[in-house]
Amino acid sequence: MKFDTKAVHAGQAPDAQTGSILPPIYQTATYVLPEVGVNLGYDYSRTSNPTRSVLETLVAQLEGSKYGIAFSTGMAAIDAIIRARLSSGDHVLVCDDVYGGVYRLFEKNYRKFGLFFDYIDMRDPDNVIEAITPATRLVWIETPTNPLLKIINIEAISEIISQENEHRDLTNKILSVVDNTFMTPYFLSPFEFGADIIIHSTTKYLSGHNQLVGGIAVVRDDNQRWYYDEQGLNTLNEDLKFIQNSVGAVPSPMDAWLTIIGIKTLHLRMERHNTNAQEIVRYLTNHSKVSRVYYPGLESHRNHDVARLQMRGFGGMISFELDGGLEAGRELMKNVKVWSLAESLGAVESMITHPATMTHVSLPKEVRNSRGISDGLVRFSVGIEAAEDLITDLEQALRYA
Repeated sequence: MKFDTKAVHAGQAPDAQTGSILPPIYQTATYVLPEVGVNLGYDYSRTSNPTRSVLETLVAQLEGSKYGIAFSTGMAAIDAIIRARLSSGDHVLVCDDVYGGVYRLFEKNYRKFGLFFDYIDMRDPDNVIEAITPATRLVWIETPTNPLLKIINIEAISEIISQENEHRDLTNKILSVVDNTFMTPYFLSPFEFGADIIIHSTTKYLSGHNQLVGGIAVVRDDNQRWYYDEQGLNTLNEDLKFIQNSVGAVPSPMDAWLTIIGIKTLHLRMERHNTNAQEIVRYLTNHSKVSRVYYPGLESHRNHDVARLQMRGFGGMISFELDGGLEAGRELMKNVKVWSLAESLGAVESMITHPATMTHVSLPKEVRNSRGISDGLVRFSVGIEAAEDLITDLEQALRYA
């Protein structure tokens, strides 16, 4: 079945009782049991909910698996992976240009419990080889990264991990985690390149309309993987479901339903995000006040060749450097009319963000500077409006920059 058809139908069937073409919103906390110790598949909505189950199946199938675990936010999904897989003394390799909220979670919440994190430039796979230690348990990948849109070769990193795991027992093997929020399963399929877990902030492109916050983790479905037990049980999926249930950071039935509805148009929206972004990149690269543009679709992008091989599109995210630094950025963001100054990304509306004071403010300034996140860096999430209108708005706003 093609992606477009899966996006509309996967995990769903007309409601057996009413014929409703859309899955019902099961807005309930609990379920009546036929008898003691017997249920109809559900007993309490923290543990599972029929609407949430549809969402989990839908996203899992889009990523090429059958194991999806939904959470109330993307950060809750990330937190569950850490809780499920790590113990004091364990080590995580993280791509250096990671989302500021992830950096904050790792450094402020988990380092004090004896976990160790190293941030490295994973565009060069040799850096991963050099940084792996006997205590390494996770390799954390964003591609493209946030906000500099670095492209990481998932297949090369997966091969390094696989070779390392050949010499480890089951208790200390390394897992790879790929954040696929920016590309979505429409443009990138990390499992095809060896990833173990995929995560999404469903707040972004999957729901697509700035109407909710949510997250999901998807576990690779591969019976040859070491995390299947002798009974054929995917223990990694079970570990994450245990955290999901015991912590309870789950999406509401309404939020799950809204995400399902959003995904039905994901393929259409991603095509428009992609074409709009490319038009805006052409405009920015020829503007006298723009000193540098970060976009994996540019042939000048350091890992453009990897992006072309690994992805089916280049997405709707753009970052660029303005001459004039922070003040120039402020003037631009103050004077846009169609673009919205906002923290998030991946919605139908076009949004503009200043990473140094917004998404990555939790990084100390010296860390931002060392990673290339300057005060003059601006990030665009290109929406689905007419590209001509977006460019016209930029043209008038850049006069003030």
